[in-house]
Amino acid sequence: MKVLPFTIPVPPGKTIIVQEEVLPHFYPHLHRHAEVQVTWVKRGEGTLLAGNSMHPFKAGEIYIMGANLPHLFKSSHEYFEENSNLVSEALTVFFDPAGMLAAMFNLPEMAAVKVFFDQWQRGFKIPVNLNTVFTGYIHRIEHSAGALQMATFVEMLSAMANLEALEPLSSANFIQPMTDPEGMRIATVYNYIMHNYGNTLSLEEVARQAHLTPNAFCRYFKKHTRITFTAFVNKVRVGQACKLLANGGLNSIADVAYSCGFSSITNFNYVFKNLVGKAPRDYVTDYGDTVKMNS
Repeated sequence: MKVLPFTIPVPPGKTIIVQEEVLPHFYPHLHRHAEVQVTWVKRGEGTLLAGNSMHPFKAGEIYIMGANLPHLFKSSHEYFEENSNLVSEALTVFFDPAGMLAAMFNLPEMAAVKVFFDQWQRGFKIPVNLNTVFTGYIHRIEHSAGALQMATFVEMLSAMANLEALEPLSSANFIQPMTDPEGMRIATVYNYIMHNYGNTLSLEEVARQAHLTPNAFCRYFKKHTRITFTAFVNKVRVGQACKLLANGGLNSIADVAYSCGFSSITNFNYVFKNLVGKAPRDYVTDYGDTVKMNS
């Protein structure tokens, strides 16, 4: 698997690209492109890989990917099952601040917007309480053209530039520049981990995927992600555990722990609390209270 360099096809006379996808599952390859990407997940769920970080995603959420940020919306495994009737749907707006829109972004009136997107190349998620506002912008951009579409687009960018308390999708230390051979190697490792996190993952086994010795692999992985291999695997496993705990799909916390690749409940509780800030049982309780409040 390779971090695929994409060139988003731009229709004649267009600087803003709107793309709607309705598929059995989302595009399954890690990729990046020069355009900033604003994606409204209308249907579907799974795990978002952005840079070196993992996030569960679900319908109704809106994600912004910075230019050249490697990313992948990986649909949950049930979307790939034979005879699955599940559908994934997304509406995406692409734009290149350094391309044909560069002159607009360099206008004095756009200074704050330009600074905002320069600072948030690691991507971010629209706060849930503002989803309706931003889905409205995206819907209007999709169904308008010409100057009206551009005006709505600028209005959306301005609203984004005024957002506060955002969390980056990718680690602050993620290194963006990556040659194609490096992209192939790290993407192969990501892909292997995402498909096998529920099993025992030995360092030797994963290092083989990158054609490196274990010691060389540890140095390589830390250099390109700024976190250790173990820390990354733990993030993947805890992210999946949060999803399972929230959905209540398994009988017990122990079942969740083992299905996500943890070898003991003690280790699972320790890692989960370290990453999430609360014990798994407290997470379930708090999530249930949130659902009750929102229902």
